[in-house]
Amino acid sequence: MPLIKRLAHLLVSPVLALSLALPATAADLASFKDRLFAYPAILSQADGGDYVVVDYKEARDIDARDEVPERRVKSDYVALGVRKVQKDLVLPTPAGEIKHVAVGRSEGAKIITIYLHGQGGSRKQGVDDFTFGGNFNRIKNLMAQNDGLYLSPDFSDFGDGGAAEIAALIDHYAGTSPGAKLFIACGSMGGGLCWKLAADKAVTGRLSGLILLGSHWDDGFLSTPAFKRKVPVFFGQGSKDKVFPVEKQETFYRSIRRKSPGYPTRFVRFETGTHGTPIRMTDWRETLNWMLSVR
Repeated sequence: MPLIKRLAHLLVSPVLALSLALPATAADLASFKDRLFAYPAILSQADGGDYVVVDYKEARDIDARDEVPERRVKSDYVALGVRKVQKDLVLPTPAGEIKHVAVGRSEGAKIITIYLHGQGGSRKQGVDDFTFGGNFNRIKNLMAQNDGLYLSPDFSDFGDGGAAEIAALIDHYAGTSPGAKLFIACGSMGGGLCWKLAADKAVTGRLSGLILLGSHWDDGFLSTPAFKRKVPVFFGQGSKDKVFPVEKQETFYRSIRRKSPGYPTRFVRFETGTHGTPIRMTDWRETLNWMLSVR
């Protein structure tokens, strides 16, 4: 093709032009229903784009998205074929037997994402295809379709016992997938385990990111091995969260940036969202691709 025609082709091909301007890397997760799970609208940004306020409306993001509000999302948001690579397992470890659900590659995974539930939850919450707007189905598919592994375990408590159990689970699966990037996502009270694991040298040596969803803060994080390694931290919080007030989590986010300028941390505030909103609304692919890009 002559040079002039090639240039003209690039000018009239916005998709190709965009792909040239923003090349994918080997670390990028391939897309899965991105349009449906993209943030509805960005109301404001700060900190060079690391702090984002997202528009959230219950009428649109629950009532119009769910077939049965908060119980069953519309079928467009899920792909149930992923259940073929989902197993309910029991792992014997020095910390005790750990019941967990595994989705994807149990060996040779390139990426591992673990979800730790909050108070009153169980391993079943993190693999429920239809609740929380289908967002758990999305992370399951993202892991399965990208040679990854998704884990949703039970654990005995949010203290030292639970942390020891999750550390043992990590040790096992990191052993079967030694080259995998490891991400831990903690919902609500599960954040207590995120912060304890951040202090565990054996875990943080493998850790590529922490994801806090409607969770709490821990000033002790600023002296942990994870903080010293600059492990990326993502916060998703509803502005009307009555369990863990958004203002306190924002203060903690800013303390990380103040203590270590340039630290890889992001905060997404869902305006008018409540305690469970971040689990429903956080864009898994965007968040994980950002973490992969800085590790």
